[in-house]
Amino acid sequence: MSAQMLLPPDPAEYRYALYCHSHALGLSHQPRPPVALYRDEQSARLHGVRMWPSAFEVVDLQGEHRP
Repeated sequence: MSAQMLLPPDPAEYRYALYCHSHALGLSHQPRPPVALYRDEQSARLHGVRMWPSAFEVVDLQGEHRP
């Protein structure tokens, strides 16, 4: 696909951030940035459950926080 056909993402459209708690897995001792941003919570949770079933968190960037 040509780069001319790709629209740049609008960060304001991505409300949910997925974080891996790598410290819980013994992989890191420093704070880490989000792994990915999502438009909907369900997609973020599904990705987290598949990748790190017991060591992830989805954060609502518009205010609500749910582990």
